[in-house]
Amino acid sequence: MPAVSTEFNGRGIEESSIMKIGITCYPTYGGSGVVATELGIELAKRGHDVHFITSDIPFRLASFTEHIYFHAVEVMTYPVFEHSPYSLSLAARMAEVAEFEDLDLLHVHYAIPHAPSAYLAKQMIKKNNRLKELKIVTTLHGTDITLLGMDRSFLNLIKFSIDESDGTTAVSKYLRNRTYSEFKPNRKIEVIHNFIDTEKYQPADDKTSPCNKFRTRLAPHKEKIMMHTSNFRPLKRVPDVVKIFAKVRSEIPTKLVLVGDGPERYNAEQLARELKVENDVLFLGKQEAVSDLIRLADVFLLPSESESFGLSALEAMSSGVPVISTAIGGLPELNIHGETGFLEKLGDVDSMADDAIKILSDSKLAAQLGANARRRALENFGTDKIVNTYIDYYQRVLEGKE
Repeated sequence: MPAVSTEFNGRGIEESSIMKIGITCYPTYGGSGVVATELGIELAKRGHDVHFITSDIPFRLASFTEHIYFHAVEVMTYPVFEHSPYSLSLAARMAEVAEFEDLDLLHVHYAIPHAPSAYLAKQMIKKNNRLKELKIVTTLHGTDITLLGMDRSFLNLIKFSIDESDGTTAVSKYLRNRTYSEFKPNRKIEVIHNFIDTEKYQPADDKTSPCNKFRTRLAPHKEKIMMHTSNFRPLKRVPDVVKIFAKVRSEIPTKLVLVGDGPERYNAEQLARELKVENDVLFLGKQEAVSDLIRLADVFLLPSESESFGLSALEAMSSGVPVISTAIGGLPELNIHGETGFLEKLGDVDSMADDAIKILSDSKLAAQLGANARRRALENFGTDKIVNTYIDYYQRVLEGKE
């Protein structure tokens, strides 16, 4: 069992037990990596030892944090292998770290390929007559279910990964229900939503602050600002964002700020030229300081065709920005139609444009939606609430109650 402690952490929370937790995630840009890294940081702030076991340092680990350790997964290159066996290298590294650091559990983000590697690591150290059993918690983020799940060759492996985990969570009710429907696992799946640092992502209410000076540079003639942030994959439907903007701009002086990069950037740039709005569309590329940018927006657009949760929508809501999104996946669990923004059918560019015009032309409505969005983020998706839910869940897993 974890070591017992009665010390108080910096947030005034008494820690009943200190855990040693291994976390594996994709270290690059993406919602799952962001959530996994921020979770690790918050756990470390509460005194738990967190060991990241990944191919590279997660990009959100920008500075040294006490109680956080990084263990690189070295992938062997060998002429026989056309592709390096990352899953096996990961399993070996997980087993090594778990045994040497005496980990209590491994928390892996994505069923494939991380959960099978964790299962193999668990069996490896069990053979070494380890006194305590290594527990595995798997968090489903979406692509592992919605994309890999479409490939039936992965069906049995994903089901096995869920069933053999000691605890499984999903980031939305939608994702949990879809997993039950498609994979019929024998294990209960707990819904633990993603969280947001509401102190970092908050409205810009100081008109003399640097971010508002930047807004003046983005919209020098006091135009409204619409914004979208993503990895510009096809499922994000960035061209739809440009189409929506073109319709809004024909009615209201507006700028469109696009944050991120990816395969759809070229198509979006070309479409902006075709629609003759390129001078009012700003492609900022990948940016670290998303929280400083998103609060500048008057409307946030997310017309995705698939979102298991919608972390960027939550970032906007926490920043007091109304969201216009599709009524897809987990988004209706975040964005409440008519209360925090608007939900529309996939591909309904006209309705989304009408929603944006309604918000941008009515300051009272915009303020009310923004305030509601901020309050919803604070009450339902704040750091303390979700992180403490994870800690409670870990304890139940370690006690064999899941």
